[in-house]
Amino acid sequence: MTASRTTEPDTRPAATRAPDQVAVTVAALRAGHRRRNRRLTVVSAVLVALLVALFAASVLLGGVGRVATADILPAAFGLRTGLADYMIFQTRMPRALAALLSGALFGLSGALYQRLIRNPLATPDIVGISAGAGAGAVTVLLFAPALPYGAPIAAIVGSFALVGLVHLLSWRGGVDTYRLVLVGIGLSGICVAYTNYLFTVADQHSIAVALRWLVGSVNDVTWEGVTTLAVAVAGCGVCAALLSPSLRAMTLGDSLATGLGARVSWARVGCLLLGAAAAALATSIVGPIGFVSLISGPIAARLVGADRSVALSALVGAVVVLAADVLARNAPLISPVPTGVLTALLGAPYFVRLLLRRGQKATT
Repeated sequence: MTASRTTEPDTRPAATRAPDQVAVTVAALRAGHRRRNRRLTVVSAVLVALLVALFAASVLLGGVGRVATADILPAAFGLRTGLADYMIFQTRMPRALAALLSGALFGLSGALYQRLIRNPLATPDIVGISAGAGAGAVTVLLFAPALPYGAPIAAIVGSFALVGLVHLLSWRGGVDTYRLVLVGIGLSGICVAYTNYLFTVADQHSIAVALRWLVGSVNDVTWEGVTTLAVAVAGCGVCAALLSPSLRAMTLGDSLATGLGARVSWARVGCLLLGAAAAALATSIVGPIGFVSLISGPIAARLVGADRSVALSALVGAVVVLAADVLARNAPLISPVPTGVLTALLGAPYFVRLLLRRGQKATT
């Protein structure tokens, strides 16, 4: 004979049950928060390990010169002379560091604009930053190539001038992201047309130099360029950390973010300027390396979630550019090629995949 089980009704008063339900909900939220923190830590550690491995490969495998194994580590710190110093300290180390740092800036810039416009396809290219930088740099490269630091300075000036113009023309008592994108696309087209016109009136040698810059490469970066990129990464990283609370609140919508105390308009302007600064500084040193800004943010969001992906996007961008540069120098049949060619080959299929996924979501 088996005893039948009966469910005893909960006779406790509602005032007693409610705190239990709240406690269960709070415990579930804390457990979810801890799981996401562990995932973020694991993914960050894996990306850092991958970055270290790629950096070592970039220093060890780059170029055609042979350096004794015992000389590589001292030469990396500038403690050797002759061929080891030239191959490691003067050539491979600046190139590897430039790839790492510029990739971090491109990744951060893309993530900021994707968060600002709330579209994974949004990049600094959409609002014309790359086109403005290209127009400025190409003008100097074609007509004043001997000007010291002319191309980097012109690229920065062109980027910020275009961002300021986009912001001014899209301002209607505030910045609407839809109007911002439309104005950016229009001005970007004007800059591309201007750049193409310059190519029709310049000489062939200058055109070749300008075209190489427009493809994007870390080949000729010096230690001065690396220093500029390092300062840019540090400064942009601090500013992104300061903007992070407002950016997280803005994922809930402007009204709710304002209700939570976020200054949405100021955060949007700060995000716009910071993204422009990161992209402009990277472009001024290595040229407009394509697709890195586009793919870094979606990859990071897929790994750890959209609300925690801004900082991780910088790591993803660094991995993408460093991996592309290693392949650009060492891949059979295709090397050597500019780094921007490899990022385009890697990024274009991912861009098509993003477009198809967006199209599927729109039809369902």
